[in-house]
Amino acid sequence: MSIKTPTLLLLVGALSACQQVVQTEPVTASLGDGWQLVWQDEFNGSQIDSQKWQHEINCRGGGNDEKQCYTARAENSFVDQGLLHIIARKEQYTGAKYNRDEVSSDAERAITQTQPFTSARLRSKGLGDWQYGRFEIRAKLPAGQGAWPAIWMLPTDWQYGRWASSGEIDIMEAVNLKVPTDDKTAPAGTLESRVHGTLHYGGPAPSNVYSGTAYTFAGDQNPADTFHVYALEWQQDEMRWYVDDIHFATFKSEQWYSVSEQADGTLVENSGFAPFDKRFHMLLNFAVGGNWPANVNEKGVDESGFPKQMLVDYVRVFECSANPQTGKGCATYQDSAKQIIRI
Repeated sequence: MSIKTPTLLLLVGALSACQQVVQTEPVTASLGDGWQLVWQDEFNGSQIDSQKWQHEINCRGGGNDEKQCYTARAENSFVDQGLLHIIARKEQYTGAKYNRDEVSSDAERAITQTQPFTSARLRSKGLGDWQYGRFEIRAKLPAGQGAWPAIWMLPTDWQYGRWASSGEIDIMEAVNLKVPTDDKTAPAGTLESRVHGTLHYGGPAPSNVYSGTAYTFAGDQNPADTFHVYALEWQQDEMRWYVDDIHFATFKSEQWYSVSEQADGTLVENSGFAPFDKRFHMLLNFAVGGNWPANVNEKGVDESGFPKQMLVDYVRVFECSANPQTGKGCATYQDSAKQIIRI
């Protein structure tokens, strides 16, 4: 598919979609009609597929005061028995502070930082980049105070400027699973089981804003105990989040916006469906600590129980065949879904 096409985009050179998708039987979306599979990783090989994923290598803490170094070591990520394993380890580690593509000088690349944990963060940038579609990921999440697994998307080209002018799409995040919840609506003694879907947008930080909501697993179910399917449907004028085919949230385009910073420092609002009208790539990672998990539930980071792991069974990306240019026409709506309103 040409990268000039304004539909679901894949930077895979001259390779066709059928060459990228290796399967023994047809794969359909778990929900909805008209979705056509265009990219997948079932993690059935013996190693992480370098034609689909690259590792970020840095110790900068994700911009959130996280406590891990991300490495490309097999100790922190590998494929085995049809699963991607992302392992967080408690170990003092010193490495490059920044990804090589984040900085422009050798002096900056030489800066190091030491962290008390290691983990992994994989991205599909330049290997799988999309505009609109349905994204399904089946995963089992790590538990514990300070554990922060995430399945999310960032802009590939940052055409509207630095974060968060160009947007961020969080398909699923969870913090501090299976510790006592601080959800005021939950009965006393309830363990944390919420997963979150969120959009970040607005202007360049600190003028950024975010909107989202949580999905709470029922009864004694917990996403750290077994696998669940997390999905996002992204079309031109709205986003929809799903857990195990339960549509739990919708956010419409009239609620989001994008403001770009000009050379003279002035801010100019972008038109149309910005910033969520450009291609994005996917990230899979397991962070430890950070400004969010360390300040909720029991606070801080519980250093016991490591190593811990996030397991991913598959990643599947679908295009809406009814209208690939906008992504419209394949949605499944449920009355129980929350309509997110920007505050």
